[in-house]
Amino acid sequence: MREVYIAGIGQTPVGEHWDLSLRDLGAQALNAALADCKTETLQALFVGNMLSGALCSQENLGALIADFAGFIGIEALKVEAACASGAAALRAAYLAVASGVHDVVVAMGVEKMSDLPIEDTTAALASAADADYEAAHGVTFTALNALLMRLYIDRYNVKKDDFAVFVVNAHKHAKGNPNAMFRHPVTLEDYANSPMVAEPICILDSSPVADGAAAVVLCSAEKARSLSSQPVKILGSSLATDTIGLATRREPLSCEAIRLSAQNALKQAGVKPGDIDLVELHDAFSIVAALSLEASGFVKEGHALPFALEGNIGIEGALPCSTLGGLKARGHPVGASGVYQVVEAVKQLRGQAGETQVKNCRLAMTQNVGGLASVAVTHILGI
Repeated sequence: MREVYIAGIGQTPVGEHWDLSLRDLGAQALNAALADCKTETLQALFVGNMLSGALCSQENLGALIADFAGFIGIEALKVEAACASGAAALRAAYLAVASGVHDVVVAMGVEKMSDLPIEDTTAALASAADADYEAAHGVTFTALNALLMRLYIDRYNVKKDDFAVFVVNAHKHAKGNPNAMFRHPVTLEDYANSPMVAEPICILDSSPVADGAAAVVLCSAEKARSLSSQPVKILGSSLATDTIGLATRREPLSCEAIRLSAQNALKQAGVKPGDIDLVELHDAFSIVAALSLEASGFVKEGHALPFALEGNIGIEGALPCSTLGGLKARGHPVGASGVYQVVEAVKQLRGQAGETQVKNCRLAMTQNVGGLASVAVTHILGI
């Protein structure tokens, strides 16, 4: 397997883009990534997306965006892995270069979620759960995560308001991200007064519905230096799965897909959790951030909240998390979020993260989770 590098990055602002279609958003991110590494060469395009068919009546996104962006004839396809679709597309692109099939490819995530009523979007998101035994009975992802959060509170004797640390942290960091959806701070009082959605999950525990697209140019080591003065190496890439339904899971709070994905990516990179300088977590809900820290091996089970409350997840902390706002404050255009994470990690490794720059950043982990942690994709990036 060959070494693989990220040479270019591009993104659109995350928000409600009423005047832009899927093809518009995708082409903007693609062109920005190509311009970042000053190349017009592209051999393949891998598009991560979850909901285009359900919300936009549009499938066949590979051909759609390749056509609209002026790359007719290249290999292009859509990759779907629920909310982990973006990182799954990155893994597909990584394997295409690592195997020697292609030298320069683009991995993209794109999603448009704001055009339909929220009830339609919520129903579409539920398609990532077990359709027969969960979604058919009206269970939403908010409700499923609420079950996990209640179990976590009871098992580890923590306070509901302790989860505010992840929300406050994400919003604090988003202030320095011009592409974030919510750049305003959130206080502990704001969190305590936030309306409940599915007890104990409140609105501020939840990431927002959004539109957006992000893209990265991947290339071989031979091409890397000619395309970029600051190429970032993909040191580890791993995708793992767990049961799709919560009821059949051996231990609901263990998140085996996250554990296996992180473990395998770290092993491939030849590093340990303690070597990582920052983590872009899948903080779609506050409880997922806590469970991800534990399953990835950064802290023991039940210790994520004390770890965060001690200041460890801030920019100056031992393990900065959600350094440009995360899913919570940057926004969560589901099929694109995994690629946004990588774009943001690359900016950190390049020293381009502005006021939320992590000092001496050399190793970053990005982790994108789909369904109720039924699929997880972890990447280790380094310079």
